[in-house]
Amino acid sequence: MAKDSPVQRLRTIVKRLRAPDGCPWDKEQTMQSITPHIIEEAYELVDAIESRDMTLIQEELGDVLLHVAMLSQMAEETKAFDMDDVATDVSDKMVRRHPHVFGDTKADTVDEVWKNWDAIKRTEKDESILNSIPRALPALLQAQKIQKKVSRVGFDWPDPKGAWDKVREEWAEFEEAVSKKEPEHMHEEAGDLLFSMVNGLRKHGIDCEEALRHCNKKFTARFEDMEQQAKDNNQDITKLSLEEQEALWLMAKHREQQG
Repeated sequence: MAKDSPVQRLRTIVKRLRAPDGCPWDKEQTMQSITPHIIEEAYELVDAIESRDMTLIQEELGDVLLHVAMLSQMAEETKAFDMDDVATDVSDKMVRRHPHVFGDTKADTVDEVWKNWDAIKRTEKDESILNSIPRALPALLQAQKIQKKVSRVGFDWPDPKGAWDKVREEWAEFEEAVSKKEPEHMHEEAGDLLFSMVNGLRKHGIDCEEALRHCNKKFTARFEDMEQQAKDNNQDITKLSLEEQEALWLMAKHREQQG
């Protein structure tokens, strides 16, 4: 008897977990109930990739694959589709959208690849080029994707100067709203300012989501160092003056730079 492939074994395990005499927790799950877990697993995979720990990356990829298998099993139970259908669909799409690899189309640059991809996608679906951007994405990442999409059809500043001129314009409008103490107007102008800043940074090839994630990680590490310094000195960081906290911050920054 032929041995099941690892993927088939996973499918069999998931099916067993969902069976009437399977796991009580797994049986009651729905596509909607496991959505938060899918998002969590995606972020854990990102953390693993950033750690460059290949063992951890393999583990987190397995957790993501488990959720693919679980969702596919739920769909199979209603005869909507199964995991083979999922794999077939994505395989067909990859071949169809890479005519420069599997066909005769020429594409020598990444920009040409993206233009071909978007053109093919528009022939598949008669909809706005922005419809494929998930509405549930973090706002910063969503702004980047919106700007990249419209840039591919030519709706973009020709150079960074135009983008930064727009940032300065939006900053002036935000300051005006602040001076007039108009909360709703301030909120709107703040959004315009952030969107413009994302665009300006994008023109320099900066991934704003990744840049901010790195900044958050750096800030967190430094602040945790401050907390430890205060603890080592038998101090309560919440009772320190701003000047004292700033001294701890500079020490943490110095230690970070020293490696």
